[in-house]
Amino acid sequence: MVASLVHQCISPVSARVDRRDIQKLRHYPFITCVLTKPKMNTETSTLDSKKVYKDNWFDLLAINHISKNLQASTGFRSSKGGYDGFVEAATMATKLFSPTEQQKIVNQTLDMAFPRPILNMIRTLMPQSRLTREFFAVFTTIFFAWLVGPCEVKESEFEGAKEKNVVHIKKCRFLEETNCVGMCTNLCKMPSQAFIQESLGMPSTMVPSKATQRHQKNCTSS
Repeated sequence: MVASLVHQCISPVSARVDRRDIQKLRHYPFITCVLTKPKMNTETSTLDSKKVYKDNWFDLLAINHISKNLQASTGFRSSKGGYDGFVEAATMATKLFSPTEQQKIVNQTLDMAFPRPILNMIRTLMPQSRLTREFFAVFTTIFFAWLVGPCEVKESEFEGAKEKNVVHIKKCRFLEETNCVGMCTNLCKMPSQAFIQESLGMPSTMVPSKATQRHQKNCTSS
């Protein structure tokens, strides 16, 4: 998956959810995603194993912080810790809420996780420019690898000039753990794009790789 900081018109999703709806278990007459079976390794005839992450103290602090806020937004409490607890809370959100509500839940979670005064200060001190776009790209690879896995900065053309404003995610940790593109779209891609646009004034778009697009086609057509 590639996260590219480019101009795009985005209508931010409201960050508030009616708390009365949180207590209700919602059922919807359609399938939002279907988990796919792990791929078989043709050379070794064994199932591909997931990458094992060794989270450091900062990673665990960030994971538990975002997980705690997500659980507060959904009203669900996970007994698990670390990334497993975060994924469990995200999974419950897909069962309790519609896709639109899921996006609102995530926006509410991000509002609680990142103090608005600090974001407003960053937006004021760092208006959109080549330097700002490249800074945010590097910042993402350093401070958000705990969420999406190892990533790197790549170059792209923006308004006729070359700049290093692309964050290339080699293998998304969240998508690998959830194995569901619907969760990736509603709990990460769409609300994150809206949040970055609204909070930092930095339009962004997440572009899935061809492999992810094939996975998405298989998932939604099942």
